Amino acid sequence: MASTFVMYVMICLVLGFLSSPIAQAGDPDIVTDFVIPANASLDGSSFTFTGVRNLCASGPPPTFRVTKIGMKEFPALNGQSVSMAILDYPAGSVNPAHTHPRSAELLFVVQGSLDVGFIDTTNMLFTQTLQPGDMFIFPKGLVHFQYNKNDTRSATAVSAFGSANARTVSVPTSVFTTDIGDEILAKSFKTDVATIQKIKAGLAPNPK
Repeated sequence: MASTFVMYVMICLVLGFLSSPIAQAGDPDIVTDFVIPANASLDGSSFTFTGVRNLCASGPPPTFRVTKIGMKEFPALNGQSVSMAILDYPAGSVNPAHTHPRSAELLFVVQGSLDVGFIDTTNMLFTQTLQPGDMFIFPKGLVHFQYNKNDTRSATAVSAFGSANARTVSVPTSVFTTDIGDEILAKSFKTDVATIQKIKAGLAPNPK
């Protein structure tokens, strides 16, 4: 009898965990049609985002640029489990290795050419060269990158996410610009502290 009770409790705990918000990998469901911030007007403008207009009239940026259209920039996305980003790659630029912990990424190349790739949990690399009109999926949470290897021509892509707040974790930034000790990093990457400090210096923001 006691073992049956313990088993019942264990099953309840497992089912409770699986149904809890902590175990949900995606955005939580909402019980209304939409979520609009308090004191906001409720009309067509509430569901309109115009923050990308200026990109259409501007030339390619000097360095890689990402224009995010997520819940922070476009509050009407709250609860809708979608977001986007416009990615501009000057000639020879790279979007460094990074992950999106809350969503997969569907990349659509608008112009130019991109070398893209991701690494799965077995450390297998999947790469492809994309042309305008091509699409590529980066599975959720896996490290991936995009590279415009053309030395003279820029590239542009649009990314779609299955989360209103997919977030981005940059591998170089999260490893080398946080408070992880130089000695720990040197041992982890099988190099010396001087090399680690040189990498950190190269990633440090330029003083204004």
